Amino acid sequence: MTNGMDGIRPGDLPPPLSTILRANINAIDVRHAGFSVAVKNSRGLMRACFKSFPVIAKEFHMPHEGSLLQAAVVFLFAAVIAVPLAKRLKLGAVIGYLAAGVVIGPSVLGLIGDTESVSHISELGVVLLLFIIGLELSPKRLWVMRKAVFGVGTAQVLLTGLVIGAVALVAFGQSMNTAIVLGLGLALSSTAFGLQSLAERKELNSPHGRTAFAILLFQDIAAIPLIALVPFLAGGDHATSTQESINHGLRVLGSIAIVVVGGRYLLRPVFRIVAKTRIQEVSTATALLVVIGTAWLMELVGVSMALGAFLAGLLLADSEYRHELEAQIEPFKGLLLGLFFISVGMGANIGLLFSAPLVVLGLTVLLVAIKLPLLFIIGRTAGGLSKRSALRLGLVLAAGGEFAFVVFKIGSAQGLFEAGLYDMLVLTITLSMAITPLLFIALARWIKPKAKVVEVPEEYRDIQTDKPRVVIAGMGRMGQIVARILRAQKIPFIALDTAVESIEFSRSFGNVPVFYGDPLRPEILRAAKVQDAEFFIIATDDPDINIKTAELINKLYPHMKIIARARNRQHVHKLMDAGAHAVRETFYSSLEMSRQTLLGLGLSEAQADARISRFKRHDEQVLAAQHEIYDDEAKVLQTAREARVELAQLFEADRLDEEEAAKA
Repeated sequence: MTNGMDGIRPGDLPPPLSTILRANINAIDVRHAGFSVAVKNSRGLMRACFKSFPVIAKEFHMPHEGSLLQAAVVFLFAAVIAVPLAKRLKLGAVIGYLAAGVVIGPSVLGLIGDTESVSHISELGVVLLLFIIGLELSPKRLWVMRKAVFGVGTAQVLLTGLVIGAVALVAFGQSMNTAIVLGLGLALSSTAFGLQSLAERKELNSPHGRTAFAILLFQDIAAIPLIALVPFLAGGDHATSTQESINHGLRVLGSIAIVVVGGRYLLRPVFRIVAKTRIQEVSTATALLVVIGTAWLMELVGVSMALGAFLAGLLLADSEYRHELEAQIEPFKGLLLGLFFISVGMGANIGLLFSAPLVVLGLTVLLVAIKLPLLFIIGRTAGGLSKRSALRLGLVLAAGGEFAFVVFKIGSAQGLFEAGLYDMLVLTITLSMAITPLLFIALARWIKPKAKVVEVPEEYRDIQTDKPRVVIAGMGRMGQIVARILRAQKIPFIALDTAVESIEFSRSFGNVPVFYGDPLRPEILRAAKVQDAEFFIIATDDPDINIKTAELINKLYPHMKIIARARNRQHVHKLMDAGAHAVRETFYSSLEMSRQTLLGLGLSEAQADARISRFKRHDEQVLAAQHEIYDDEAKVLQTAREARVELAQLFEADRLDEEEAAKA
C-alpha cells in the first residue's frame, strides 16, 4: 500500500534533511539505504524535506515508542505551544490542537508511535462533551427555542446533507449509504469552533449569533442518532439474522431503560449522599463514574458511548446538582477534547497536501462553497435574518465539525469508506476549519452590521429573561428571605448552596432555582451564568467564605454590584475592602427590637422613630470613619469612646428639643 508520495513505501527510509539541503535543488539524485528520491524542482524538495522529519526526530533521540509519561509530556507541550499561538492569531483553540497533532503525529515528527491508544483515550473527550450538552438541554430550554432549533436546525441539516450527499453520489460515484453518511456528516459544524468565534467577536446575542446557536444545538442532538446510524448503514455483508437483530434491539432498549430508571431514581439520592460528605475528590469521582459508566454500558450493547453520556446528561438536566456536575466534568472535558482534536490532527495525512494538493484544496473549497450559500439562504428564509446577518451566519458555520470526525471514524472502521477516503475527509474538514476564520476576517470589513437594531423574536426574549438578574450565594435564613422577595416580584434569580438540607428545604416550596455549588469556584460561577447578573448577594453564615467570595466576584466581575452579609463591624470593614456593600446580619433586627422597647416604655411612635433614625445615621457615619483606621486598634477604641460621648450628647439634645416643643 502506498501513501501517495511518488510511490514511496511506508517502510522506506527517507534521506536526512542535511543531505537534501546540500544537494542541487534543480537536479539531484539522493540515495540513502537503497532509497532513491528524485528532486527536480522546489516542490520535490518540499516533499523530500517533509519525508525527512521522522529521521530528524530519530536523530534527536525522540523515539516513536515510549512510555505513557512521554506521550503525556509531548501532548501537553504541543498544546501549550500551539493553542496560545493559534488564539493569538485569532484562529481559535481547535486549530491550535489540530496543528499540534499534525506536528507531533506520524506525518511530521512522529513523536508518538501508539496513536491508536491515544485515539481511544481521546474519545472520552467527546463522551464528556455529549454529557454536558445533555446537561444543558433542559426540557424548558428546548421548548423556548423549539422553532429555531427544530425548524431552522432541521432545515439546515437536511438541506445541506441532501446537497452534499447528491454531489458525493453523482459527481464522485459513492454508494447510496456512503453518500448519506458523507452528506449528513459534512452538514454538521463545529460547536466549539462556532461558539468560540461568536464569543470572540461578542456576537452571541446578535440575531445571527442566536440562530447559529440554535442550529448548533440541533446538530448536537442530530449527531447522536447519526452516530448510532452509521453501523447499520455499513451493515452490508455483515447483516445479521432477524433473531439476532431483535435480540440486539432488546439489549439496547434494556440498557436505555436502565439508564433512564437509574438516572431518575438512583442518581439523585447518590449525589445527595456524596454531597453530604463535602469531600471534593469523592464528588469528582462520582461524576466521572456516572458519565464513563453509562458510556461503557451502552458500548457493551453495541451503541455509541456518546449516546449513553448524552442520556445521562439529559436525565440530570433538571437536577439541583447540574451546575456542580458541569463544574466537575468541565476540566476533564476540555483536556480530553483537546486530546481528541490532537489525535485527529495526528491522523491527518498531510502527505496528501503534497501528493494531491489540487484535490485536497478543491474538496475544501467545495465544502465551504456548498455550505456557505445554503446557510445564507436558510438564514434569510427560515431564520428571518438580514443579508448581512445571514452571510455572517454562513461564515461561522461553513466549516466541518468535530462530530464529523467521530461519524467518519466509525464509518471507516465499519468499512463504509474506501481506502484513503477517511484521510481525505479528515484533512478536508481540518483545512475548512483553518480557512474559515481567515475568510471571516477577510470579509468582515464588508459585512459590518448596521447600526439599526433588528427586532428580536419573542422566543429569544424569553431566553434573555431566563438569565438571572440576581445570584444568591447561601440559602440559609437571610438568603431564603431575599429569594422569597425576588420570587414574589418575578425577578429571575439563581441560588447556590453547598448544604443539601438547605437546597431540599428551599425546593420543597416549589420550583425554586437553587442548585448545589461552591461560589468560590469560578467554573461554578460560569455554569450558573453569573456574568449575566446585575447583583450578587452573599448570604452564607461563614464570614471567611463571604470575604473570599466578595474578593473573587469583584476580581472576575468588576461590574457586579455585591451585597454581602456581615457578622460584625470588623467583618464589615473587610467586606468593604473586597468591594462589597455590607449588611450587618443583626443590625436592623436590633434596631427594630429597640424601637419596640421604646414604644413599650411610653415613647410615641414619632419619638421612637426619631431616636432609632438618629442612632442608625450616627452609627453608619462612625463605621465609615473607622474603616480608614480599623487596623489600628488603639485608634478604633478612641473613636468608639468619642462616638459614645457624641451619641449621648445627640440624644440629650433631642430630649431637650422635645421638652421645649412640649412647653410651647
